[in-house]
Amino acid sequence: MRRNRRFRRTESMLRLFTETDVPRRSLVPAYFIVDGSGVRREMPEHSGLVQLSCDTLRDEAMRARDGGAEAIMLFAVPTEKGVAHATRGDSLACRAVAACEGTGLVRMADVCLCSYTHDGHCGLWHEGNHGRPGGVDNDATVDILADMAAALAGAGAEVVAPSDMMDGRVAAIRAALDRDGLGDTLVLSYAAKMASAFYGPFRHAAESAPQHGDRRGYQMNPANGREAMREIATDIEEGADMLMMKPALTNLDLIAAARARWDVPIVAYQGAGEYAMIAEAARAGRIDRARAARETLLSIRRAGADLVVSYFAPDVWSGALTL
Repeated sequence: MRRNRRFRRTESMLRLFTETDVPRRSLVPAYFIVDGSGVRREMPEHSGLVQLSCDTLRDEAMRARDGGAEAIMLFAVPTEKGVAHATRGDSLACRAVAACEGTGLVRMADVCLCSYTHDGHCGLWHEGNHGRPGGVDNDATVDILADMAAALAGAGAEVVAPSDMMDGRVAAIRAALDRDGLGDTLVLSYAAKMASAFYGPFRHAAESAPQHGDRRGYQMNPANGREAMREIATDIEEGADMLMMKPALTNLDLIAAARARWDVPIVAYQGAGEYAMIAEAARAGRIDRARAARETLLSIRRAGADLVVSYFAPDVWSGALTL
């Protein structure tokens, strides 16, 4: 009789036959960079999302590096709105990238306009005409995103990560990078980013909640797995070096399907809402925070993700979470 429990008889055997792990190098912390100096705050409180000014970012990055990180994800949250700021070489995002020069970390810089537009949308909004509703102007947005990505790469970002979900933006970004002699820069495409209910705390920290409408016109329908495969295929054809799936836990099937079909690095974003579910349940005494965090990270890795952007990463550096 086959007895699979033989492999689980002792703690040593459990460890010996563990199939999946979460090495520290696979965790990518995300930080929200704001204007000012001496800023380090959770926003919102107890969310795990940290706002930093450029001067405190470097210290935080060094802590991540010393804790085992190999990369960080950077989101700029400028005080002054206006998409013209996004493409400047001295933008807040570019200064954040430059602040991490020499840390030895791979700098992943977000490419999106939601923190720059006055209405919180990920692109330039146009009013409807001829009886058609308004929406984001895809092609005009793509032009700005391409220049933004080139500026970030010029500031030193090794990875640019378009999270906007506009059509054609990967090809435009790749062309802009090549044009500016920055062809070695990696493009991490949010190939399957769902119009999800799990982004609330993120939008608070990034100060990017839409002021009207929603993002379902450009972010993906969570019901559509086949469409997600088409999005991924398109981005790879356009020159994406890596794929991002967000949120992670509600898209484990897509991570697994993409891993089986494409041999490119896959990154999963364990989003703010996913973090909040665990953190709040643990605060209420309903679950064990460390065990739940570890289990979810393992499941994301088991599905096929090479890297996981997670707000639990600092728990690993501090020793609160053992992987």
